[in-house]
Amino acid sequence: MVVDDSAVIRGLMTRMLEEDPDIRVTASVGNGELAIKSLSRDIVDVIILDIEMPVMDGLTALPKLLEIDRDIKIIMASTLTMRNAEISIRALSAGATEYIPKPSSSRDIGGSSDFKRELVSKIKSLGDLRRQRVGRAPAKPSAPGHAPASPGARPGATPVAPATPARPRPAAGGWHKATQDEVVLRKAGTSKPDILAVGSSTGGPQALFEFFKNLDKTLKLPIVITQHMPATFTTILAEHITRMSGWPCSEAKNGDVLTPGHILLAPGDYHMTVVNKGPQRVIAINQDPPENFCRPAVDPMLRSLVQVYGPRILTVILTGMGNDGEKGSTIVVEKGGTVIAQDEKTSVVWGMPGAVASAGLCSAVLPVKELAQYVGRFVSRTSG
Repeated sequence: MVVDDSAVIRGLMTRMLEEDPDIRVTASVGNGELAIKSLSRDIVDVIILDIEMPVMDGLTALPKLLEIDRDIKIIMASTLTMRNAEISIRALSAGATEYIPKPSSSRDIGGSSDFKRELVSKIKSLGDLRRQRVGRAPAKPSAPGHAPASPGARPGATPVAPATPARPRPAAGGWHKATQDEVVLRKAGTSKPDILAVGSSTGGPQALFEFFKNLDKTLKLPIVITQHMPATFTTILAEHITRMSGWPCSEAKNGDVLTPGHILLAPGDYHMTVVNKGPQRVIAINQDPPENFCRPAVDPMLRSLVQVYGPRILTVILTGMGNDGEKGSTIVVEKGGTVIAQDEKTSVVWGMPGAVASAGLCSAVLPVKELAQYVGRFVSRTSG
C-alpha cells in the first residue's frame, strides 16, 4: 500500500513498483485514516507511509496500523529534513520497520534510479520476510475507490502484498543462509578487546537502543557503530541513543579521538574508518564507493579496525538486510578477534547477522539484551 497525500507521487511510486514483476500495489491512499480503512479489508504486506499528510499523519497512523496487523511491514518515507529525520526515528522506535529518504519533488522521484532500486529492494525483502513468517492466502481484489493494480499487473505478482503462498527464499543477496538451528559456533578469541564495533541496518535503531540500554555503563572501551542510514538521520540517531540509553553518542567527524565510554556513529553518506595518529586512534571518514550498496558500510570499518587493533576487537552484528559485515567479520576472526550476532527470532531481518552466523564466524548468537550481557562478561573474563 502506498500512503501519500500527493496523488502525483502515489502514481509515480505505483508505476515504479509495478515495473517489477514480483510487486503489486493493492491500495493507494492519501492519508493515514484511509490507510487504516484499507488495511482493515485489503491484503497488504508492506506499507510505504508518508509522514506529513492531512486528516491523519503517518506517525499518528502508525500504531493504529500495527494494531490491525502487528506483523505488517511499514516503511516510513520522508524528505531529508531534521524534523522528518526526528519523526522517522521516533516511528522506528514505535514499531516501523524501515525508512527511506524520499526525493524532494515528483520530478526527482520519477528520475531517481537510486531511489527506485532502494525502494524495490526493501519492499521485496520485507515482503519475503512477511510471507515466511505469516504465510499468505490469495490476495483479495482491490476495493472500489482504492487504486488497484495497474492495467499491466500480473495476477501472480506480489502485491506490496503477495498474491499466492510462496516458499521461503534466500535472504537478499542470494547467498545460502542457514537457519539458526544449523549455525555452528566457534571459540571466542582470548585477547581482551580494546574496542567494541557494532554494525546494523534494517531494524537497527530499535536494536541499538535496546543493546546500549542493557550494556554495562562501567565498560571502559571506545565504541564505534555503522548503521545504514542517510545523512541527517544519523545526527538524530546519535542524539536518540544518548537519550534512550544514557551512553554518550555523537556523529563521527574527521579527527575525532576514540575515548573509552564514548560512542561514535558513522555519519550518513560516509564510510567511517579508524587510523593511528601518533599515540591516538582517530576517525577518518571518506566517500569511497558504496560497499554492499551501502555508504556508510560495516566492512570498511572492520577492515580498518583490524589494521589498528589486531585481535583486540569485539564485533557485534545486529539486525539488518543484506550481508554487509560478513567480509569484515571474516578478517576480524582470522586475526583472532571475536564476533557475536543477534539471533533470528528477535531480528527484524536476519540478513547481516544471519550471514556472519551462517559463515561460522560467531562465538554467540543471542537476543539483543543477552548480547549486551555477553559483552560485559566477555570483557571481564578475557586476558590482558
